[in-house]
Amino acid sequence: MFRFFSLSAVGARRIGLSTWRTTAETAAFTVRPRLGRPRYAVLFLAAADSPLKPRLEVDYGPGRAPEVHVVGHDGLGIYAIDLIGNPDVREVRLVVPGPARRLGVWARGASSRRVLQRMIARSIERTMAGKGPPPVFEIVGAGAERHTIAVPAKRRFKGNGQHFVRMLTMAAMTPVERGTLAAGDGAPPLSFVVPVYNTATRYLDDLYASFRAQPTGTAELVLTDDGSTSQETRAWLAAHAAAPFVTVVTGRQNGGIAAATNAGIAASRGAWVGLVDHDDALSPYAVPRILEALRQHPDAAFLYTDELITNEALKPVHYHLKPAYDPVLLSGVNYINHLSLYRRDRLLALGGLRQGYEGSQDYDLLLRYLSGLQRHEILHLPYPAYLWRRHAQSFSTTALDQALANARRALGEQYGSAEAPVPVEGALAPTQHRVRFDTAVKTWPKVSIIVPSRDSYDLISRLLEDLTTRTDYPDREIIVVDNGTTDARVLALYERARAQLPGFRVEITPEAFNFSRQVNRGIRLSTGEHVLLLNNDVEVMDSQWLREMVSCLAYPGAGIVGVRLLYPDRTLQHAGVIVGLADLAGHWYHAKPEAFAGMMGRLNVRQSLSAVTAACMLISRSCLDAVGAFDEEAFAVAYNDVDYCLRAVKQGYRIVWTPFATLIHHESASRGSDELPANRARFAREKVALRERHGTDKFSDPAFSPWFDRGHSEPRLILLDRLPEAR
Repeated sequence: MFRFFSLSAVGARRIGLSTWRTTAETAAFTVRPRLGRPRYAVLFLAAADSPLKPRLEVDYGPGRAPEVHVVGHDGLGIYAIDLIGNPDVREVRLVVPGPARRLGVWARGASSRRVLQRMIARSIERTMAGKGPPPVFEIVGAGAERHTIAVPAKRRFKGNGQHFVRMLTMAAMTPVERGTLAAGDGAPPLSFVVPVYNTATRYLDDLYASFRAQPTGTAELVLTDDGSTSQETRAWLAAHAAAPFVTVVTGRQNGGIAAATNAGIAASRGAWVGLVDHDDALSPYAVPRILEALRQHPDAAFLYTDELITNEALKPVHYHLKPAYDPVLLSGVNYINHLSLYRRDRLLALGGLRQGYEGSQDYDLLLRYLSGLQRHEILHLPYPAYLWRRHAQSFSTTALDQALANARRALGEQYGSAEAPVPVEGALAPTQHRVRFDTAVKTWPKVSIIVPSRDSYDLISRLLEDLTTRTDYPDREIIVVDNGTTDARVLALYERARAQLPGFRVEITPEAFNFSRQVNRGIRLSTGEHVLLLNNDVEVMDSQWLREMVSCLAYPGAGIVGVRLLYPDRTLQHAGVIVGLADLAGHWYHAKPEAFAGMMGRLNVRQSLSAVTAACMLISRSCLDAVGAFDEEAFAVAYNDVDYCLRAVKQGYRIVWTPFATLIHHESASRGSDELPANRARFAREKVALRERHGTDKFSDPAFSPWFDRGHSEPRLILLDRLPEAR
């Protein structure tokens, strides 16, 4: 590869194959392309001891002024010039000012962008192996804007570690708007506040190295010592107190995490504050990705990122790839931490963290800070900007009971008040949470239960029995909308129900099965404040299921509630619908075991989703009035529920799914499968209608990470063509 270039130096002498010692106040390294030039000339600059502020000069020959690019970094810089797109390039000069020092400077050729990516990936692999900081990469020269899309060199990868390397390579090669990372003369835009107490110096070394790997001047590190008694910790802090963009706040006594963090916030200078644990670290390229997202969303008041869970040595274990902001999910689990970025002025106005919430002080802060913000002010950046080191000494594992009690106190106050908190208990997993809205209900609203049916004596008889003897709900009416029963047993059942069940009615209209038409008939007959659509092949498991569904409408904006449905063999049939699966919509975690918790335990708690199945769907009257009827023409049988939910979302309503109402669903036991030959043509038309109306082939479901494969019901990692934007 050396044959493509000649490399000469002025003000420096070679002391190794690619190592130089500068001998003047300014050293200049010149690369000249030779015949047979590759696509890219790639220049590597490694600083062995201190930050550099070099400049690159691209010389196009007589009649055209050289282009000058000022670049700054700690560690390794990789700079590429497109020689094919810029055939007039005569030479590239790397000018390094400053005192005498040792440098690594070398040049390579890359025949394609994929080869260039592999060069960067190898450097990042060295970083992950603990052999240096991540590289800074930039394409310089005319036409650099043509190289803004990072395409993975390979789609295949082995495990989370290799996936993370590929993701970091994309981040390195994805440019940010010029000026986003420019370090001004004032305060840096971001402040990372870290409470410290007797922290092992190896953890502080890792944290500081991850901070140093970010672009110089774009962030500050505020370390607040909470009265450490460890001489090693105190000595480390003293040794770094004068480091550039580092502030050390010394506390005379141990006041706890909240007090130490608040002292750091007070001492911070950035407009944005991120809270970092003393034993964790920032991911490479975290700050550029965050600043670019904030530049694109100037109205943002809060931003959170994905995170990578690591072992003791900061080696990847697995990801937390998060949904877009969901206050319902947040009421069951603190899925947001880490990394969270707060506006400093709003933090100060709130008084920072509160004392007395040890172990869950960040959860309490999130709930208070996010309260009152508009949805567009809250950003999720699908980039793992945080390395969360999991080990046995972390507070959350050593004081779990206290942390859970404080989390539930914060949630109770959030959904009630300090004087009258709403009760909060454990979820399906004891370490997660369930807000008990039902305990505050004095008068339950009337629910109209609409059951489409025809014949199917065993199903409809069992369902009516379940609704009358196994369902504890005080005010309901049951409306069976029948499309032509001829079974004498069922007709006799209807007559007995009319005589014995208050609020029961049945309407029989012989016609071909059209689910949307039947439920529309039932809705027109209903008188309840809410309407429940319920298949006749559903089996009740717990008497409180309907109370749970109705109580979920207490979430702000909730208009539709869905439940967890199990097959008779107790595997998952419905844990919510992800729009965009298979370019249409589908049940996620389909056929997993009943106790399967899903990523971050999301199947153990309530959450917002884009759609739920109409096999058991509660709709508020206000939502019905706003959205209108089900579409009888385009979605007679399939996808009518998905269409209705997406229309409701467009009207501003929230779709809530709860696992605390679980029923058995004998799916399609009465109407049959869509895969039967007679139904295939109709099913194909409904698929086309869903794609055309809602663009499901390009739909990005906020409940689903863009890093997941849309071709599988169980989330699987994929590599993308480019880094996803904040949402």
